[in-house]
Amino acid sequence: MSFCLRFAPSPTGYLHVGNARVALINWLLAKKNHGKFILRIDDTDVKRSDKKYLKAIEEDLSWMGLNWDQKEYQSSRTEIYQKVFSQLKESKKIYPCYETKEELALKRKSQLSRGLPPIYDRSALKLTAQKKENFEKRGVKPYWRFYLKSKNIDWNDLVHGNFKFSNISLSDPVVFRSDGVPLFTISSVVDDVDMNITHIIRGDDHITNSAAQIEIFSALDKKPPIFCHLPLVQDASGEGLSKRIGSLSIRDIREKGIDPMAVNSVLARLGSSDPIRPFCDIQDLLEDFDIGRFSKSSPKFSLSETFRINTQLLQKLSFQEIVKRTGKLKNLNANFWDVIKENIETIDDIKEWQKVCFGSINPIIEDAEFLTDVEKLLPEEKFDQNTWGKWIGKIKAETNRKGESLFMPLRLAITGFKHGPELKKLLPVIGREKVVSRLKGLKG
Repeated sequence: MSFCLRFAPSPTGYLHVGNARVALINWLLAKKNHGKFILRIDDTDVKRSDKKYLKAIEEDLSWMGLNWDQKEYQSSRTEIYQKVFSQLKESKKIYPCYETKEELALKRKSQLSRGLPPIYDRSALKLTAQKKENFEKRGVKPYWRFYLKSKNIDWNDLVHGNFKFSNISLSDPVVFRSDGVPLFTISSVVDDVDMNITHIIRGDDHITNSAAQIEIFSALDKKPPIFCHLPLVQDASGEGLSKRIGSLSIRDIREKGIDPMAVNSVLARLGSSDPIRPFCDIQDLLEDFDIGRFSKSSPKFSLSETFRINTQLLQKLSFQEIVKRTGKLKNLNANFWDVIKENIETIDDIKEWQKVCFGSINPIIEDAEFLTDVEKLLPEEKFDQNTWGKWIGKIKAETNRKGESLFMPLRLAITGFKHGPELKKLLPVIGREKVVSRLKGLKG
């Protein structure tokens, strides 16, 4: 089998980590099997679709390294959907309905009050030709439902195993609006058929849709793809995610300075039996990927864990690898990277330590008298990694200070931070002139 998978976002909001996880797993399964990955933009809802979200989706996927082999827009496939509409109408596999939203809501309320499932009662099928004509004369245009046959619908899901649905529990799905616009239930199937999609990986909020769509595939005389429904990602508190309110969006995560491979490392194993660990390259992640390891439980995405993985990832990178990620940062050299990398959480931290080592800072002076005294004890010779030990030995002998009361005033004055790389490694990089200036409380 030649694998072909797709990610089909609607450009109605920014991608959150749940969307991105679905995109990543589709991409990984396709590439693991030397197949094709299609980006398919579900933009038939003109009112809610926005070009800025489309651009953001493409930027986020590119940032993650999820290159697509083909890009399609559903808005450009209107004629194809209309042909299918005519085909289904002629074969009487869809039927016109005339109820208003209010009437449908009232029906559902009545069914629920009687303890019945709130499914469509197919009353439109009982309309006479005259009644339909009367609706048309009053300017009421019908919307169209697909007629589900009275049989069980079942499939073997890659995550959930065997699913069985009885049509009694499903409403005939609306497939075309009264203005002729196709809804997701039909357009998605038509596209999957045309694009030879072999696997559909999406959230398990689509399970009911899949049951109906399997019948639509059959109505079009096509075999349905293999289905995989992933449990929806929750935030750390157990709440669901929404791209429309921007919760845990990839856009926001990017702005926090997190490396894309930290995000990929977390999302590729989130909800699986594998422990989450940092992968430096997406090809390494690809080789390790196994769709069979995902569970049926809803996983929780933790931003703090992603930061932890990001820290581990950056600390694993060689100088050559960090250069690829940062471009041409001034004064970025192998020695500087070896000194600071154990104290880096994000790429932005590199810039902070560049300022400390090569730029200008406002020193934090907590004990000016002490700093004046120890500045006089600073060795005169060229700074190296032995300088710190010699200097501290003199300070202890002269002041009898030790522990935090000795080290913290020095660290705050020299670096402006309470924590960071070992000062014995930093001093040679910063240089004697800057150290002296900062001990005096001068900016530099």
